[in-house]
Amino acid sequence: MGTMPTVEESIDIDRSPEDVFAFLTATETIPAFESQISHIEQVTAGDVGIGTQWRGATNVLGRKFDWVTEVVEYDPPARSHTKSVEGKLPFEIYYTLEPTASGTRFTYRIDAESGLGGIFGKLGDPIVTRAQARTVRTNLANLKEMLEADT
Repeated sequence: MGTMPTVEESIDIDRSPEDVFAFLTATETIPAFESQISHIEQVTAGDVGIGTQWRGATNVLGRKFDWVTEVVEYDPPARSHTKSVEGKLPFEIYYTLEPTASGTRFTYRIDAESGLGGIFGKLGDPIVTRAQARTVRTNLANLKEMLEADT
Protein backbone atom coordinates (compact mmCIF):
# COMPACT_ATOMS: atom_id res chain seq x y z
CA MET A 1 0.00 0.00 0.00
CA GLY A 2 2.97 2.34 0.45
CA THR A 3 2.85 5.48 2.51
CA MET A 4 -0.52 6.81 3.48
CA PRO A 5 -0.99 10.55 3.11
CA THR A 6 -1.61 11.97 6.55
CA VAL A 7 -3.17 15.28 7.43
CA GLU A 8 -2.78 16.38 11.04
CA GLU A 9 -3.91 19.74 12.40
CA SER A 10 -4.45 21.09 15.92
CA ILE A 11 -6.44 23.95 17.39
CA ASP A 12 -7.03 25.40 20.86
CA ILE A 13 -10.68 25.69 21.90
CA ASP A 14 -11.91 27.54 24.99
CA ARG A 15 -14.21 24.71 26.09
CA SER A 16 -13.63 21.66 28.27
CA PRO A 17 -12.41 18.41 26.68
CA GLU A 18 -15.74 16.86 27.75
CA ASP A 19 -17.74 19.46 25.79
CA VAL A 20 -15.53 19.21 22.73
CA PHE A 21 -15.53 15.40 22.74
CA ALA A 22 -19.32 15.23 23.11
CA PHE A 23 -19.75 17.54 20.11
CA LEU A 24 -17.26 15.65 17.95
CA THR A 25 -18.80 12.24 18.53
CA ALA A 26 -22.53 13.02 18.35
CA THR A 27 -24.04 11.84 15.06
CA GLU A 28 -26.10 15.02 14.66
CA THR A 29 -23.17 17.43 15.12
CA ILE A 30 -20.54 15.58 13.05
CA PRO A 31 -21.68 17.18 9.72
CA ALA A 32 -21.61 20.63 11.34
CA PHE A 33 -17.88 20.17 11.86
CA GLU A 34 -16.95 17.86 8.95
CA SER A 35 -17.85 20.14 6.04
CA GLN A 36 -17.17 17.46 3.42
CA ILE A 37 -19.74 15.02 4.81
CA SER A 38 -22.93 15.29 2.78
CA HIS A 39 -24.76 12.55 4.67
CA ILE A 40 -24.25 10.54 7.87
CA GLU A 41 -26.40 8.16 9.88
CA GLN A 42 -25.66 5.90 12.81
CA VAL A 43 -26.10 2.28 11.74
CA THR A 44 -25.73 0.63 15.15
CA ALA A 45 -28.15 1.13 18.04
CA GLY A 46 -27.37 2.72 21.38
CA ASP A 47 -24.83 5.22 22.62
CA VAL A 48 -21.68 5.95 20.65
CA GLY A 49 -18.74 3.80 21.72
CA ILE A 50 -16.41 1.07 20.48
CA GLY A 51 -18.16 -0.78 17.66
CA THR A 52 -20.48 2.10 16.73
CA GLN A 53 -20.88 2.28 12.96
CA TRP A 54 -21.84 5.22 10.80
CA ARG A 55 -22.81 5.18 7.13
CA GLY A 56 -22.31 8.29 5.08
CA ALA A 57 -20.91 10.10 2.09
CA THR A 58 -18.05 12.55 1.73
CA ASN A 59 -17.16 14.92 -1.10
CA VAL A 60 -13.45 15.26 -1.87
CA LEU A 61 -12.38 17.53 -4.73
CA GLY A 62 -15.69 17.08 -6.50
CA ARG A 63 -15.92 13.30 -6.06
CA LYS A 64 -18.42 11.59 -3.81
CA PHE A 65 -17.34 8.66 -1.64
CA ASP A 66 -19.73 6.39 0.21
CA TRP A 67 -18.43 4.72 3.35
CA VAL A 68 -19.17 2.86 6.53
CA THR A 69 -16.93 3.64 9.49
CA GLU A 70 -16.51 1.91 12.83
CA VAL A 71 -15.27 3.30 16.14
CA VAL A 72 -12.26 1.18 17.15
CA GLU A 73 -11.04 3.26 20.09
CA TYR A 74 -13.22 5.37 22.35
CA ASP A 75 -11.74 6.94 25.45
CA PRO A 76 -13.73 10.07 26.38
CA PRO A 77 -12.74 12.83 26.64
CA ALA A 78 -9.17 12.07 25.56
CA ARG A 79 -9.35 10.23 22.26
CA SER A 80 -11.31 8.44 19.62
CA HIS A 81 -10.21 6.48 16.54
CA THR A 82 -12.54 5.59 13.69
CA LYS A 83 -11.73 3.57 10.58
CA SER A 84 -13.57 2.84 7.37
CA VAL A 85 -14.85 -0.75 7.12
CA GLU A 86 -16.64 -0.39 3.77
CA GLY A 87 -16.15 1.81 0.73
CA LYS A 88 -13.66 2.49 -2.04
CA LEU A 89 -11.50 4.77 0.07
CA PRO A 90 -9.74 3.25 3.11
CA PHE A 91 -9.18 5.91 5.77
CA GLU A 92 -8.74 6.32 9.51
CA ILE A 93 -9.53 9.34 11.67
CA TYR A 94 -7.99 10.08 15.05
CA TYR A 95 -9.20 12.67 17.56
CA THR A 96 -6.88 13.59 20.43
CA LEU A 97 -7.98 16.05 23.12
CA GLU A 98 -5.64 17.48 25.74
CA PRO A 99 -6.69 19.83 28.54
CA THR A 100 -5.09 23.28 28.47
CA ALA A 101 -5.20 26.25 30.88
CA SER A 102 -8.09 27.77 28.91
CA GLY A 103 -9.82 24.67 27.57
CA THR A 104 -8.79 22.00 25.07
CA ARG A 105 -6.12 21.37 22.48
CA PHE A 106 -7.81 19.28 19.80
CA THR A 107 -5.74 17.38 17.25
CA TYR A 108 -7.44 15.93 14.19
CA ARG A 109 -5.59 13.41 12.09
CA ILE A 110 -6.71 11.57 8.99
CA ASP A 111 -4.78 8.81 7.23
CA ALA A 112 -6.06 7.91 3.77
CA GLU A 113 -4.83 5.35 1.31
CA SER A 114 -2.36 6.71 -1.21
CA GLY A 115 -4.05 8.40 -4.17
CA LEU A 116 -7.28 8.26 -2.19
CA GLY A 117 -7.70 4.61 -3.09
CA GLY A 118 -6.26 5.14 -6.57
CA ILE A 119 -9.05 7.48 -7.63
CA PHE A 120 -6.65 10.36 -8.17
CA GLY A 121 -3.53 8.27 -8.75
CA LYS A 122 -0.19 8.66 -7.01
CA LEU A 123 0.42 12.06 -8.63
CA GLY A 124 -2.63 13.37 -6.83
CA ASP A 125 -1.24 12.76 -3.35
CA PRO A 126 0.41 16.17 -2.74
CA ILE A 127 -2.54 18.04 -4.25
CA VAL A 128 -5.15 16.02 -2.40
CA THR A 129 -3.17 16.23 0.85
CA ARG A 130 -2.80 20.02 0.56
CA ALA A 131 -6.49 20.46 -0.28
CA GLN A 132 -7.46 18.19 2.59
CA ALA A 133 -5.19 20.08 5.03
CA ARG A 134 -6.85 23.36 4.01
CA THR A 135 -10.29 21.84 4.53
CA VAL A 136 -9.32 20.43 7.92
CA ARG A 137 -7.94 23.82 9.05
CA THR A 138 -11.18 25.51 7.98
CA ASN A 139 -13.23 22.80 9.73
CA LEU A 140 -11.24 23.26 12.95
CA ALA A 141 -11.65 27.05 12.82
CA ASN A 142 -15.41 26.60 12.34
CA LEU A 143 -15.53 24.04 15.16
CA LYS A 144 -13.76 26.49 17.50
CA GLU A 145 -16.17 29.26 16.54
CA MET A 146 -19.25 27.06 17.02
CA LEU A 147 -18.13 25.73 20.39
CA GLU A 148 -16.95 29.07 21.75
CA ALA A 149 -20.13 30.85 20.60
CA ASP A 150 -22.16 28.29 22.52
CA THR A 151 -20.72 29.15 25.97
